[in-house]
Amino acid sequence: MKQWCAFCRLPFPRTSGEFTKRYNNRMKVKDAEAFRMLGKCYLDGGGFVKKSINKAIELWNRAVELGSIGVHYYLATAYVEGRYVGRNPTIALHHFKMAAIGGHEKARYYLGLFEYDNGNHHRAMKHFMIAARSGYDDALKEVGMGYKAGHVTKDDYASTLRAYKESQDEMSSEQRTKAEMEFPFKD
Repeated sequence: MKQWCAFCRLPFPRTSGEFTKRYNNRMKVKDAEAFRMLGKCYLDGGGFVKKSINKAIELWNRAVELGSIGVHYYLATAYVEGRYVGRNPTIALHHFKMAAIGGHEKARYYLGLFEYDNGNHHRAMKHFMIAARSGYDDALKEVGMGYKAGHVTKDDYASTLRAYKESQDEMSSEQRTKAEMEFPFKD
């Protein structure tokens, strides 16, 4: 069965020239997702390009300039772990903040961890509550522990639980449940 490109609705390219042409067309119109995907290709050495971490980081930085929230998160974790780039907590924190502002709940969760580790419990709990209200499970656990430790009021905890449940209800559907039962594999 042929795989199709989600953007151009054509079969995946078979030659390096076709691959390059498609990405160049998308990059000309400043498509942040094209920069992200091509960066991933350079990172892995896939998609007819030679592996180049420097080129991948360059493309990801361009995607960030174009507003890619996911790439902010990728770069943040890379700078935290020292993967592909040198460890730099300051740059990582910047990318986590930008991703969180854009609505990336896992980045918001990591900001909470950072603040908690630095003794800013009240600020950490605010980050955790925002992430939990978006439906992020680990953040809800942190809010629960914060409640037990006295960092979160009963009202804040209750409203966070309600918002978390509403978020979960919005994401659940009969079709999704059926699909999960048919295809139980997660990525």
